[in-house]
Amino acid sequence: MKSVGKFRSLTQWVAKGTPWVWINAGAVAISVLMVLGLVGLIAARGLVYFWPNDIVEVKLNSEYTSEGEVKQWAGNIWSQEVVPVSRLNNADVPEGTTEVTRYLIKTGNRGMDGFDFRWINDFQIESMEYPASYLQIERREWGNFYGTPVRVLENGTQVDTANEAALLDAFEQRLDRALDLYHEVKDIEQGDIGKINYQLEKLRLKQRKYELDDELTEENLAEIDAKKAALNDEYQVLQQKRQQLYDELSRDTMVMMTADGREKEIPFSQIVGFIAPNTFNTLDQLAVFANNFWNFLSEEPREANTEGGVFPAIFGTVVMVLLMSLLVTPFGVIAAVYLREYAKQGIITRTVRIAVNNLAGVPSIVYGVFGLGFFVYFLGGSIDELFYPEAAPAPVFGTPGLMWASLTLALLTVPVVIVATEEGLSRIPRSLREGSYALGATKFETMIKVIIPMASPAIMTGMILAVARAAGEVAPLMLVGVVKLAPTLPLDGNAPFLHLDRKFMHLGFHIYDVGFQSPNVEAARPLVYATAGLLVAVIGFLNLAAVYIRNNLREKYKALEM
Repeated sequence: MKSVGKFRSLTQWVAKGTPWVWINAGAVAISVLMVLGLVGLIAARGLVYFWPNDIVEVKLNSEYTSEGEVKQWAGNIWSQEVVPVSRLNNADVPEGTTEVTRYLIKTGNRGMDGFDFRWINDFQIESMEYPASYLQIERREWGNFYGTPVRVLENGTQVDTANEAALLDAFEQRLDRALDLYHEVKDIEQGDIGKINYQLEKLRLKQRKYELDDELTEENLAEIDAKKAALNDEYQVLQQKRQQLYDELSRDTMVMMTADGREKEIPFSQIVGFIAPNTFNTLDQLAVFANNFWNFLSEEPREANTEGGVFPAIFGTVVMVLLMSLLVTPFGVIAAVYLREYAKQGIITRTVRIAVNNLAGVPSIVYGVFGLGFFVYFLGGSIDELFYPEAAPAPVFGTPGLMWASLTLALLTVPVVIVATEEGLSRIPRSLREGSYALGATKFETMIKVIIPMASPAIMTGMILAVARAAGEVAPLMLVGVVKLAPTLPLDGNAPFLHLDRKFMHLGFHIYDVGFQSPNVEAARPLVYATAGLLVAVIGFLNLAAVYIRNNLREKYKALEM
């Protein structure tokens, strides 16, 4: 009888649905833990990229080094692992050794040694020290340089320095001067000279247009030539100023000594910054960490995207998502309103809904191929023929760019907006529509002033899903606008300011390029995690903004649902 009672209680427990509640709760908990684990892994692997590591000086045992091989190295310990001896190919391992600890050391100095990283086995190491005199110099080319400062040269003449502290002061003062001059040169090149080149190109196209239209009169030609001459005069002045700055920039150099005693002369024009990590306390490390993180967010990439920052990619991602949102919202809402409120509910409407739902499952690369064929080649080529014949054979809109990328992603995400908007429209009580009609409002007025405002939270939900998908897409963007490195941003001081025809950088493609196309795999690995974490943060920020707007709209129109 007891077993029967237990069976009945178990049956009742199952019938009440309690097990399914626990199963669902467990599934949600596991999903949350997996998401948190993934985000934590990305954050941990990515943030370590910005932390200043000590510089280690490694002396190798001559017993395990060949003749002519460098026996002393300096750099950052990147990672370490314990491996069995069987994994070491052609290594002269001490007899009786079964496991070996390997250190991956970023030795830098690529211009001298040809590589950035070196694996060193523990049995090869004679000693490991952390001298305070070592500097880590970040260069614009060839990556980091590790060594000790020897002397500062001004126009080839050594600068008098009484001691090591005075040498570092001279180093820092001249580096600050070089950085100011470098930024001034860049402002002239990218700002003033870039603007002149843009205006000269506009004049060239204007003259070409006159020629095609048979309107190139002597008066028009004289006007264009006068403007060209004025711009060329202005360019010559700027060119002279730029050359003067370059001469001043090349004045100072720094002589560094590597761990094995070789000297290297480094121009200050090639130095981005330097640190002495072996002298840092915790506060110094935190300050350098914050500075490195800010530089990562605000600077342009260098060295095949393995050095520098990702600001152009952040800018391109955000601008593309905003443009996509502006394009997809009206199309998605209009389509949903027509299907729900105006279209006759029959087989054709049901077929359209099925097609819309199926479009949400089409692989994104298919949208990329369609965007390349229709938007770029057909639509963009037609625009060039009609409005920009003077630019031929160079395309204007007949080439991948920001506008076509935004349109392609808008097409990719429009099914999500349509479905979400339809769901919102279906939840609005019929009594609200009838009440609006009873008060004398037309159907159009009812839609604009009652129905769509009440459905706006559902529309924002569709936008949240659209942004989450579009921001992380890479495959279609590779065909319709994204490039490895864009020379300029699509936004500048030249009219029309936002250049929709330009190519742009994207965080998702930056991750792909650094992770799979980089010539320096070891240097790129932590950068992949850092960029991935940044992409997640950008998507999260955009979604949080949309959620905030949706919640405000929901509170605003909650009273109407009563």
